[in-house]
Amino acid sequence: MPKKTPDHGFILDRHDRAILRIVQRDNKIPQRSIAEQVNLSAAAVQRRIAALEAAGIIAANVAIVDPNAVSATITAIVEVHLKDERAATVDGAKALFRETAEVQQCFYVTGGISFILIIIAADMRSYEGLTRRLFAENELVESFRTLVALDRVKTDTAIVVP
Repeated sequence: MPKKTPDHGFILDRHDRAILRIVQRDNKIPQRSIAEQVNLSAAAVQRRIAALEAAGIIAANVAIVDPNAVSATITAIVEVHLKDERAATVDGAKALFRETAEVQQCFYVTGGISFILIIIAADMRSYEGLTRRLFAENELVESFRTLVALDRVKTDTAIVVP
């Protein structure tokens, strides 16, 4: 499903910002409860949430699954160095990383590294196979370095809404 481009002309007021802070913590909280917390009617909260979704400010409503509960025991942070930074090379890498389910997050970055990836894998054998496909056998990739997470200390997905 393609991401909706946010409407940058949408003006967030204090009520919208308060609603965003609440639904980022728990998007299943009843709208009447949100309404009480932000001093609006439930109908007004419903309209605002619908407008935030339509504007692309609320990009998705998802469930965050505990990786351990589904035996995804390896969390790897991977630095990827591309062979070059030409548009075709970067775009090809972005497309590959975007379509790979194990790549949970992908950042195109500056500072001598092309990409930082957060990858979840069931075990080291599956991670090794993934690294062969994504990096070792990929002519776009110059090199990569893996850091294996020992503990997922904080994996908050919420954006700080001022």
